[in-house]
Amino acid sequence: MSAAPDLILHHGRVTTLDRANPAAEAVAVKDGIFTAAGRNEEVMPLAGAMTRLIDLKGRRVLPGLIDNHLHIIRAGLNFNLELRWDGVRRLADAMAMLKKQVAITPPPQWVRVVGGFTEHQFAEKRLPTIEELNAVAPDTPVFLLHLYDRAILNGAALRAVGYSKETPNPPGGEIVRDTHGNPTGLLLARPNAGILYATLAKGPKLPFDYQLNATRHFMRELNRLGVTGAIDAGGGFQNYPDDYAVIQKLSDDGQLTIRLAYNLFTQKPKAEKEDFLNWSRTSKYKQGTDYFRHNGAGEMLVFSAADFEDFREPRPDMPPEMESDLEAVVRILAENRWPWRMHATYDQTIARALDVFERVSRDIPFDGLHWFFDHAETISERSMDRVAALGGGIAVQHRMAYQGEYFVERYGSAAVEATPPFARMLEKGIKVSAGTDATRVASYNPWVSLSWLVTGRTVGGMRLYPQKNCLDRETALRMWTENVTWFSNEEGRKGRIAPGQFADLTVPSRDYFSCTEDEIADLTSDLTLVGGKVVYGAGDFTQYDETAMPPAMPDWSPVRSFGGYGGWGDPAITQNAAAHCACSHTCHVHGHDHARAWSSGLPAGDLAGFWGALGCACWM
Repeated sequence: MSAAPDLILHHGRVTTLDRANPAAEAVAVKDGIFTAAGRNEEVMPLAGAMTRLIDLKGRRVLPGLIDNHLHIIRAGLNFNLELRWDGVRRLADAMAMLKKQVAITPPPQWVRVVGGFTEHQFAEKRLPTIEELNAVAPDTPVFLLHLYDRAILNGAALRAVGYSKETPNPPGGEIVRDTHGNPTGLLLARPNAGILYATLAKGPKLPFDYQLNATRHFMRELNRLGVTGAIDAGGGFQNYPDDYAVIQKLSDDGQLTIRLAYNLFTQKPKAEKEDFLNWSRTSKYKQGTDYFRHNGAGEMLVFSAADFEDFREPRPDMPPEMESDLEAVVRILAENRWPWRMHATYDQTIARALDVFERVSRDIPFDGLHWFFDHAETISERSMDRVAALGGGIAVQHRMAYQGEYFVERYGSAAVEATPPFARMLEKGIKVSAGTDATRVASYNPWVSLSWLVTGRTVGGMRLYPQKNCLDRETALRMWTENVTWFSNEEGRKGRIAPGQFADLTVPSRDYFSCTEDEIADLTSDLTLVGGKVVYGAGDFTQYDETAMPPAMPDWSPVRSFGGYGGWGDPAITQNAAAHCACSHTCHVHGHDHARAWSSGLPAGDLAGFWGALGCACWM
C-alpha cells in the first residue's frame, strides 16, 4: 500500500486552529485524515504518482464548520417541499418567488415557507398580509411559518386543514377570528408552538424515495455553505426510530456528506421516563460510525421543563411538577452514562433544572458526562457558575439574530446587551459552542451566526450587543469548529486542520478574516471537503466537484427553481445557463449577483421575466 497522500491542497492560506501550527500553505490527506499541514516545500514532496493535487490559488482555507444544534433529520425529510425565504431581503422578491411557485405546484400540494426568516430582514419590515397571500394563491394552499410565533394560512390552506367557525382553539395556540368568529388565517403560538406543529403536520408528505432525495439536497445546501458536521437535536414530530430511517439508509449507502451526531428527543408528554428507559435498553450511546452516531438525550427531556422561546409573549412559568419529572429522566441518563442536552431559554428554568442536576449528581457523579443547556439567552452569572461547577456546557444559537427586535420591545435595550452572554461564558471557562437551531426559528446559514457573534447585530441590522460582548473572528470560528467537538465527544478528531483529524475543510467565497463585517453573512463555500472528498465545488474549484446529484424530486420542487438560502440555485444540480448571461456585475437595485441568478436553473426567458418583473435595472 502506498504511503503517499491521496490528496494535497497547496498554495493556500490555511487557518488550522492548531495552536502549535496555526498557519499553513498546504495540507495532505490520506484515507480521509489530515496527515500533514505546513509550507508548500514541506508538503509537496510527499506527493506520489496517484496523489491528486488541488491548487488553492492563494485562497483562505478554514476547518469545516460544525453546527451544534441543527434539526437536519426533520428538515431533510421536507426540504424539497419548502420555499426558503432565508436571506431574501425584500418582501417584494419573496412574494414574486411565492407567485412563481404557486403557478407550478399541482393540487393537492401546498406551498410552504417554513421558517428560517424574520420580517425584520425585509426592507419593508413586515410580513405579507393574508389578503396578499390570497391574491397570489386563490386556490393553492399556502402555509407560512414565521419563527415559532405565528403562521399565516391563505383561504385555500384553511380549507385544506379544515379550520372553520366551529373549530376550537387547540391547547397551546389561538386561531385568530374575525368579528363573525371565522378563522382569518392567522395562527398564534400561545403559549407554545403546538398549534404550528400540528397544522403543518396536516400537509401532504413526500414518499420515502423522495425524502431520500430531499435529505441529500439539504446536505448539499449545507455543504455549499461550508458545513461539514452537525449535531441533530431531535425535534417535534420526529419519532425514533421511524423518522430516522431515511438518514440511516443514506448512512448505510455511504451517501452522507455531513458528519452527524444525533440526540433522542422524547415525543410523549407524561411518558418521557418510559421513552428514555426503553431507549437506554435498545440504543447504545456512541453507536454508529464517524458519519452517523448516537449522541445521547434531548433537547427535549421532559415537556414540563420546556420554556417556549417566543419573545413576543411573556415568559412562561414552568409547572410545579417540572423538578420531579426532570429528576426521573436525568437519573436514568446519569445511571446509563448518557450525555444530555436540555432546551432552556430563560434563567428561571435553568436555575430550577440546576437544582435537579445538583441533587442527582450527589448520588451519581457527573464526571465525564458531557451534558449541556441549549440556548440560555437570559442565563445569569450565578447559573453560569453552577454550570461550570457541575462540568456542564452551554450551546448557544443565533436565535437573537432573528428575534432581537422582539426581545428589545419586551425587555428593553439594556436587558439585551448580553443575551446570551457568550463572551462572559468563555471568560468563565465554560464549554461553549455555536450553532443555528435551524430550520424554523432561524436559518441554517452558519455565516449569519458567525456575523452575529462578531458584530452583535440582527439580520435586520439592529445592534444588540456592545463590542465587549462580541467575539473576534478567530474566537467565533472556534465556536463553530473545535469547540463543538466537546458537545459530541469528538475532541481531537475534528474541528482543526491538523494531522490525525478528519479531513473536513472549507474554502469560503471571500477571505473570512479580511472581508468587511458586512460581508461575513453573505459568504458561501467555493470548496468543501468531508473526509478528504470534495462534496461541493464552485468558482475556481467547480472542476473538482464530482458529486452526482439527482434533480430535486418532485419536479415542481422549489429547490429546482430557487435552491436554498437567498433563493439561489446550485449550478451542479440545476440547469446552468450562466454562459448566456452577459452581465457579471451586481444589481444595485436588489443586490442580486447575476451569475448566481443564472445558476438558479430557470430557463432564460423565465429568468428575464422574473427579474424584470422585480424592476431589475441592470438586467441584460
